[in-house]
Amino acid sequence: MDFDLSEEQRLLKESVEGLLKSSYDFDQRKKYSAENGGWSKAMWGKFAEQGLLGLPFAEADGGFGAGAVETMIVMEALGHALVVEPYLPTVVIAGGFLRHGASDAQKAAHVPGIIDGSKTFAFAQLEKNSRYDLGNVSTAAKAKGDGWIIDGEKFVVLNGEVADTLIVTARTKGGQTDRDGIGVFLVPRDAKGVTVKGYPTQDGLRAADITFTGVEVGADAAIGDPANGLPLIERVVDEARTALCAEAVGAMDESLKVTVEYIKTRKQFGVPIGSFQSLQHRAADMFVFTEQARSMAMLATMASDFDDARERASSVAAAKVQIGKSGRFVGQQSIQLHGGIGMTMEAAIGHYFKRLAVIETTFGDTDYHLRRVGDAGGLI
Repeated sequence: MDFDLSEEQRLLKESVEGLLKSSYDFDQRKKYSAENGGWSKAMWGKFAEQGLLGLPFAEADGGFGAGAVETMIVMEALGHALVVEPYLPTVVIAGGFLRHGASDAQKAAHVPGIIDGSKTFAFAQLEKNSRYDLGNVSTAAKAKGDGWIIDGEKFVVLNGEVADTLIVTARTKGGQTDRDGIGVFLVPRDAKGVTVKGYPTQDGLRAADITFTGVEVGADAAIGDPANGLPLIERVVDEARTALCAEAVGAMDESLKVTVEYIKTRKQFGVPIGSFQSLQHRAADMFVFTEQARSMAMLATMASDFDDARERASSVAAAKVQIGKSGRFVGQQSIQLHGGIGMTMEAAIGHYFKRLAVIETTFGDTDYHLRRVGDAGGLI
């Protein structure tokens, strides 16, 4: 297996890293977070100019036809810089639904807006009692003529406060936990009956709780089969988990780099604390955990091309387990080695720890995915 990047992939890596290095230090991130919606529209425009928003889309739809490796490269770079812009909900998740399940008319209506940066999306899936079960859906979509009426509540919707369009999971038939009868719908955020309550999250992003009260949408709002959308949801969410693994590797890598630089300069008893052997051992352990996470993120990336959905899901679950364990260890050690300053809002390292902690719980925590791997009989 060749793990080297191609020339085009290497150029992509250099391009996105160069953009973020020049436009995205920690102080700039704080300014971007303070803008309406919690992210920078100007920075989003730069992503569009560099073609980052069109990477995964087919050339026929105006994109670049890139694959999972290119998404991994971008997400790892975004993790390094703690980017707050909605790349995951818009390009990875919404883009995944449009690429894998949308009609040509739906693609024509929405993909160009994503690529040029004029539209952002949000995935409204989580409910009060659903935990990590994608098939636990109580939000209802009832047929009305050729269209649908949606009623229900969704919580912790990333970018839900300012997204132009919401991608909503809703039940068209059956009981709350039935695998059949779940549809995926495109709903304008400003549609009549949609109520949005935004708030900041622990990792510096923004999310929203959204209520749907008699929201009417047309027949063209349903992505794919409205009675059998769960396989599509599971596929797209596994792609999102894979992207999160790559982002976490970038955050861990940067945490390690910042921590090593800190212990080289922080002095105690007249010498840098990095000269103490016990702290060197901790830094070495952080490196090992980061590299373990990197290898599993690569596995998840390769798994996206697996034909067997069960094998793909178990590989992604295994990667998420290692990412959770590594992220927790690297984050905790980073804070410990920084001492009291690591606990302050002024220090970047604490924000990396918070982001890693949120990634660990997004679309399933470590324990949840460990059970998934066990239920699948392991990776081999």
